Amino acid sequence: MSARWLTLIPAEEARRILAETPPVGTERVPLVAAEGRVLAHPFVAPENLPAQRRAVMDGFAVRAADVHTASELSLAVLNVVGSVPMGDVFHGRMAAGEAVAIATGGFLPGDADAVVMVEHTAPLGGSGDGSGGGARIEVSRAVPAGANVVQPGEDLTRGEAILGAGRRLRPADLALLATFGETEVSVFRRPRVAVLSTGNELCPPEEKPRPGQVRDANQVALAAQIASTGCQVTRAGIARDEAEALRAAVHRLLPAHDAVILSGGSSIGTKDLSADALGDLPPPGILFHGIDIRPGKPTLFARAGGKPVIGMPGFPTSSLIVFDAFVRQMLWRLGGESGRDPWPARRAARLGAAHRSAIGREDYLRVALDDRDGALWAEPLRGGSATLSNVVRADGLVCVPAEVDHLDAGAPVEVLLYA
Repeated sequence: MSARWLTLIPAEEARRILAETPPVGTERVPLVAAEGRVLAHPFVAPENLPAQRRAVMDGFAVRAADVHTASELSLAVLNVVGSVPMGDVFHGRMAAGEAVAIATGGFLPGDADAVVMVEHTAPLGGSGDGSGGGARIEVSRAVPAGANVVQPGEDLTRGEAILGAGRRLRPADLALLATFGETEVSVFRRPRVAVLSTGNELCPPEEKPRPGQVRDANQVALAAQIASTGCQVTRAGIARDEAEALRAAVHRLLPAHDAVILSGGSSIGTKDLSADALGDLPPPGILFHGIDIRPGKPTLFARAGGKPVIGMPGFPTSSLIVFDAFVRQMLWRLGGESGRDPWPARRAARLGAAHRSAIGREDYLRVALDDRDGALWAEPLRGGSATLSNVVRADGLVCVPAEVDHLDAGAPVEVLLYA
């Protein structure tokens, strides 16, 4: 058992330990089922994109030299000798003074080096439909070589790194993979996470609490938070405050899951049995029990082999904040995702009331934003970790760093916004 059991460690040390969580295994899935999955291996362009020159405008493929003097006052006249059919290429040859009709995305004829936009042309006799047959066009604007043309490899060159391992795939990524003919992709398996509530005082949300009981809100919230990370969630019910029962439940859940999260039972008290129940986990076992933060101090973290086991605080407010500040990134890493900011939306504001902290402790203030007097204010919400309404009413959190012991009213702060 770790010597740091029941000993507070700094928030940054807790993050470092959590960051060492190894990812689960990989699997191959059809590309059409890969949206939102985490890429397991880097992907590099197997060929140039585009592979050939393509038009980026509707118009006419031309030789730039034939229209280099064209203007509204000096029109260039070209013979239209054909078109680029959609899904095909132009099979003829273009001589000097000739043009070929082309649509956006069409492959340029070999003898052309530019595209004149259709808006800068006008039909002059013949069929006038751009299909040849004696048609001619007047060109009213000069274009240089390469105008309105994407060159081979201009988007991506063969061997260029595109998607890194650990990236959560988006629709645009799937489009890129499909462009290169990828029909399957190697991704990290979605972690399976069990959430188990502990406490004789708990009953399921659908039941009416008996005297001395409360409904289990944590499991509902944690299951939703876990699912938001891309993990598969098992709601494992409620375990009684008995060390043997809790130990048996954890050992039962571990073989079929990649992580187990305990809701409640992590505080240091006669009925807080998570540490006792997890004391015989496979090595390395308990890595820390207690983080110097508020709220959420009694958070516990262990590894059963490579599988994380987390003991979360019992109050919903503490649990919600600890998950956002610590556990979310750990689960992303478990699922192979790396480098993602847990707080992508942030706002600068002024603190609406003074706050006192303790050196060494990282505080999370629940705040509501208020536009006032031309400035954005972050108003701390009343209530401690036992108060759920202050999280519900909060627009975000202000993290007071461990090295700061107080913030004055009006102090500039950064608000970590809830999604």
